[in-house]
Amino acid sequence: MVEAEFCVVCGATGRPLVDGICPPCAAERTSLVRIPQRVDVTLCPTCGARKTGQSWGRAGASTLLTSEDLLPFLEFHPEVGLRRVAWEEVSHTPTVREYLGHARVGFRGVERTVDLPFSVRIEYRTCPECSRRSGRYFTAIVQLRGPGNERPAEKPSALRARLDREWERIWREARPDWRRALSWREERPEGWNCFFSDTLAARGVARLAKQRYGASLKESASLFGRKDGRDVYRVTFCLRFPRPPGPRREAGRDVEP
Repeated sequence: MVEAEFCVVCGATGRPLVDGICPPCAAERTSLVRIPQRVDVTLCPTCGARKTGQSWGRAGASTLLTSEDLLPFLEFHPEVGLRRVAWEEVSHTPTVREYLGHARVGFRGVERTVDLPFSVRIEYRTCPECSRRSGRYFTAIVQLRGPGNERPAEKPSALRARLDREWERIWREARPDWRRALSWREERPEGWNCFFSDTLAARGVARLAKQRYGASLKESASLFGRKDGRDVYRVTFCLRFPRPPGPRREAGRDVEP
């Protein structure tokens, strides 16, 4: 920028010029920020995951559109800096939403608010993870069991209730990606079976139970089939939780341990 006598557009003096034009006039004559007239967003109606390119992400997000969905569609002039942006929903149908964006931007020391009308077409598509869950797909099982070979044995209902409490404690500490990999749980006479769509997630949960909650762990694999010329295995992680110590009998009375 150089100092010049006046802007060739507005005639103002004492302002830095580029090609003879002052910043306010340049801002008026430049496309500072734009957005396509219509954009597409693909999201999973079950878990809220968004599809970007060929991959899915943000599982657990809201099924409502947010600024995180819309910001990537903004296109800026190289000299523009975004200060803030607000999104106003003007109207909507089940699959198309009309928005008016209000982008506050800086350009050569001048700030402007640019209004951006556009529409978003929403495509609802079940993500691969939810599709596998709905089809009862799994690659690993985490079995919750009692200690085994105990006398007297716990009643099945009491055993399942105790194992369910153990599971709730583990689940509170499980990583988000482990939690998302759980497809379903199944009640069994001897405890619970937890089916996972990701073997590494199941292994992480099983090891957490062993390290933090004193469960013994046994891992085994069985051949399930072949895919792309390779053997495919399903892995079972058997967790056995020790029975909490109960009162012992002493001289005809119960004594707490």
